[in-house]
Amino acid sequence: MKRVVGRVLLALTVIVAMPALAADKVRVGTMNSSGDIGVLIAMDKGYFAAEGIELETTPFVSAAQMVAPLGTGELDVGGGVVSAGLYNAAARQIAIRVVADRGSTAPGYRYQSLMIRKDLVESGRYKGFADLKGLKLSVPAPGITPQAVIAEAARRGNIDYTDIEQVYMGMSQQVVAFQSKAIDGAIMIEPYATQLEKAGAAVHVAITEDIYPGAEISLAFFGEKFARERADVARRYMKAFLRGVRDYNDAIENGAWRDTDKARDVLRIFARGVGMSEAALRETRPQASNPDGLVNMAALERDLAFFRKYGLVTAPDITADKIVDMSFAREAAKALGPYSHAP
Repeated sequence: MKRVVGRVLLALTVIVAMPALAADKVRVGTMNSSGDIGVLIAMDKGYFAAEGIELETTPFVSAAQMVAPLGTGELDVGGGVVSAGLYNAAARQIAIRVVADRGSTAPGYRYQSLMIRKDLVESGRYKGFADLKGLKLSVPAPGITPQAVIAEAARRGNIDYTDIEQVYMGMSQQVVAFQSKAIDGAIMIEPYATQLEKAGAAVHVAITEDIYPGAEISLAFFGEKFARERADVARRYMKAFLRGVRDYNDAIENGAWRDTDKARDVLRIFARGVGMSEAALRETRPQASNPDGLVNMAALERDLAFFRKYGLVTAPDITADKIVDMSFAREAAKALGPYSHAP
């Protein structure tokens, strides 16, 4: 009996002495924007840790800056706006997969708007889409979806897309440019749109959902090396990410923040992640985000048609389905079960 007890104690001692298995490190590019909300929640709630994942985050100014490190494997996960650059990268055999929706427009959601300087509206210089002719509009970068939105607004105003001058600057720079009257308008996302309205610098004149419905504003990307060589880690990452996205969906309803404990918790996490107060964020309008991570393929095809029309993508054999892989999202959603909006 003493011999058996001794063996058990020895075994327990060995188990206790064994080092804990190291978590799988995943290198993620962030932009400190609402597109990161699923990641921020999953980090705060310990969903990545529960999947045995440790995140190493690196801030980027734009998604375009993530393309090269995703292609080389220096970065595992990224996210950002739909761009011509994604298709051109695929044409150059830089393998990056679009794996999930992060943020989009939807009926009732006023997350993304066409904003025009307040003085131009009050003076009557701007009354409708036809008055975009000759105005200077800003977008964050060339070859992205907001330009397709501008093209559609121009079409509805019976003017040519090239009749509108465009300049490129980041969203925070656009806020300053509105206030100094360096630009006349922009396709703005939250929280910047609300900030401009409150400052009296710009006026919301149209919801982009009404101009260009179902647009994909932000997507999640996997580097090919990560998706292929560390597929199990990639699957666990997606599961944790979608748990965060589902918590976010529980915090919103009909394009607005809910007044619930879960919503207040999400706002707390969001505020800390983007460096704003919870009170200021509550005044903004949230984005739509698919709880199963599914991407609107029709919207991507529409974007690609615009990129082709204006020579931003020239490779004839590149299609949206060649850069999209929703298998990780579908598998994660199946593991989590059907999403049901929290009461």
